[in-house]
Amino acid sequence: PKPLEVKGPWQVEFPPILQPWLKIAPKVVEYKKLASWTESSDEEIKYYSGTVTYRASFEVPMELIRPDRVFELDLGDVKVMAQVRLNGKDLGTLWKPPFAADVTGAIRPGKNYIEVKVANLWINRMIGDEQLPDDSDRNSNGTLKSWPQWLVEGQLSPTGRYTFTSWRMWGKGDALLPSGLLGPVKVVVGQKVPVH
Repeated sequence: PKPLEVKGPWQVEFPPILQPWLKIAPKVVEYKKLASWTESSDEEIKYYSGTVTYRASFEVPMELIRPDRVFELDLGDVKVMAQVRLNGKDLGTLWKPPFAADVTGAIRPGKNYIEVKVANLWINRMIGDEQLPDDSDRNSNGTLKSWPQWLVEGQLSPTGRYTFTSWRMWGKGDALLPSGLLGPVKVVVGQKVPVH
């Protein structure tokens, strides 16, 4: 049978990066079509670095489920790694192509629920922070002249930056790296064949 495409819509949850003790609610957005976070007009999402949770449901026709069938969930393109659950069953962490997992023991006829946690790299947040005013005294090559007082005292950056490095490797105009679940997400149906 043809693969089943998991079209969504996807509920995508972006937790706050810092200050979890403040109990700030995560930002939840709906993606009708999967796309990189960097394509968002919302700067919190565009420059987000961390782990984001995708949730969706899809239908599996009753006639597809048979004892001689196997099912594989193929996430398509993922930037950078993903932890997958189907109907509450942990399918493990996928960290390189192909981003696929055997879901034969987890899939069921009718409605199925998928949850994918995707983590990207820290680079996009560092480039996002370069859009903000500087919070430390730097040499022209980006290296630190001295430790800023706010850092020594264990405080947050006064300019709203999330990241701090002693040497800045990314600049304001650098290209962002694609991030998130890019898809297409589909369930591939296979047939068990006895070999003699």
